[in-house]
Amino acid sequence: MTTVHFAIDDAVVRVDDGDARVLADGAFDVECLATTGESLLVGTVDAGLVRRPLEDDRSREGSGGPGEGFEPVEGIAEARVTSLAVGFDGTCWAGTEPSAVYRSTDDGRTWTELPGLTDLPSAGQWSFPPRPHTHHVRWLEPAPADPDRLYVGVEAGAFVLATGVTDPANVEWRERPPGSRRDNHTLATHPDAPGRVYSAAGDGYAESTDGGESWQEAMEGLDHRYCWSVAVDPADPDTRVMSAASGAYRAHRPGSAESYCYRRTDDGPWERVPDGLPTGEGVLRAVLDSGDEGEFYAVNSEGLYRSTDAGATWAAVDLGAAWLDRFATEPPRGLVVS
Repeated sequence: MTTVHFAIDDAVVRVDDGDARVLADGAFDVECLATTGESLLVGTVDAGLVRRPLEDDRSREGSGGPGEGFEPVEGIAEARVTSLAVGFDGTCWAGTEPSAVYRSTDDGRTWTELPGLTDLPSAGQWSFPPRPHTHHVRWLEPAPADPDRLYVGVEAGAFVLATGVTDPANVEWRERPPGSRRDNHTLATHPDAPGRVYSAAGDGYAESTDGGESWQEAMEGLDHRYCWSVAVDPADPDTRVMSAASGAYRAHRPGSAESYCYRRTDDGPWERVPDGLPTGEGVLRAVLDSGDEGEFYAVNSEGLYRSTDAGATWAAVDLGAAWLDRFATEPPRGLVVS
């Protein structure tokens, strides 16, 4: 059974068996989500990291306040947690603003910082435009075949390759390998192609076939090159779906929104997703994730959508009419399929 957690505005929702349940509403501003084998991890704007046992999703719903069941997690110094990831070996990762990377090996209960990220030569050039005196780790992507390797996207400023991450005292950081993007929004990998890394970035789309050591642009067919979210078919590392817009205002601002979704197979050009998934004027950029083989999910300002044919066609997931107004006010903050 596929379970979907997503964040929209200041709410966290779980969807399974055709049923949408609110897990938190108004308790904190959400930045990102991840699920482990036992827990839902939520990165927030100003309350750090909070954690909720997955077994509580049903038993606690409706039993208390808007954040019932979520507990604050100690060990992360920064209040703004901007990215979360879980490796194939169960290691949990968290990125923050200002930029820092943390590691947990106990299901997100305790955390250790990996030192040295902001000692890189380019760190003085990193900045996040709405708040020009800071920057953050926008995405963390563990390498599927190497628990010692981690891919880091800093918004905005650099792709960073981290090696030796199982021993935080000896981690090595390598920044801006040839062809890499500067404004990485989403990174993806695939277990059947362990050397592949996919990057959707504000400065376009690129892929690596050598574990992030070098990168090649792949933008044929993209009419919109402010790329936001990319997901890969679990059954095929050559099938990708991506959301994009012409710029940040078109991607994120309700008053000027205009965004699209594209699909690419093999080495062919990107093609717009034509059927079932709302795009175009008035639509905020989608956040994407993959589920079972051939299955994708997308959440945007129109709702939650699912594809079962590797992104070729899409259908809405019924969440109830009460949610429609909520989706239009803020871009979705996170989506995780488990």
